[in-house]
Amino acid sequence: MFSARDQVTAILVGRASGSTVWEELLPLVYEDLRRIAQRQLNRDRSGHTLNPTDLVHECYLNLVNGTRCTWNDRAHFFAVAARAMRNVLIDYARRRNAQKRGGKRHRIPLESRMIAEEEPLADLLALDTALDMLGKRDPRLVQVVECRFFGGLTVEETAAALDVSPRTVHRDWTRAKAYLYQMLHGSASD
Repeated sequence: MFSARDQVTAILVGRASGSTVWEELLPLVYEDLRRIAQRQLNRDRSGHTLNPTDLVHECYLNLVNGTRCTWNDRAHFFAVAARAMRNVLIDYARRRNAQKRGGKRHRIPLESRMIAEEEPLADLLALDTALDMLGKRDPRLVQVVECRFFGGLTVEETAAALDVSPRTVHRDWTRAKAYLYQMLHGSASD
């Protein structure tokens, strides 16, 4: 008898794409996707109008639209899903930031004492920018961050998704955190 993990991998590897894959797959991975979404939303301190269900559904729509993807296994699927969730959250933050800044409305200068404190949306956008910069330096480090931080995958699951050793994931995770810390705290130097 297959475990749920094995069943997910069998579905993903057995069929490249199609609606039947999603009909079989979604009930098996839905709660895991919700946990990943909840973890993502808990990290973002801002008052989201998104809830975990919304984030999973947006991620699902993005994944269904990209049905040409060939999945290696369960870990690879969750790595891709974590990236899709990250993209949804970044798009959400950009839209909210644009609305907060007035979008296309006429801007009226305010006195500095009237300006509210910056919301944590800027933190998510800064992280996205830092990840883009890190990706130019070492793309695999970004993949490790997406799997571990955004996807909540274990070291072993990340290693399987990226086809590297767990020791490499430990090293890359340590390096990525150090680079991101430097970039986000203004002490980055090339």
